[in-house]
Amino acid sequence: MSIDIKAKIEELVSKFQKDPSLLKRFQQDPVKTLEELTGVNLPEEQLQPLVAGVKAKLAATDLGDALDGLKKLF
Repeated sequence: MSIDIKAKIEELVSKFQKDPSLLKRFQQDPVKTLEELTGVNLPEEQLQPLVAGVKAKLAATDLGDALDGLKKLF
C-alpha cells in the first residue's frame, strides 16, 4: 500500500483547520488521532514523519496568518 504523504498531510491539515476539537485531539495525542483519521494502524515510529509533516504545515499556516495580520497594520 502506497500513500501520497504530501497529499495526506494537506488533507489532514484541512480537516484540523475546519474542526478545532479534532485539532485539540491531534495536539494531545497525534499518533492515535492520525490512526483514527487514516484508518491505518502502524507503529508510532512509522507515523512520526506524518505527524511531523502535519505539525509543520499547521505551524506554517499559523505563521502565514500572523504575517497577514501584520501586513494589515501597515
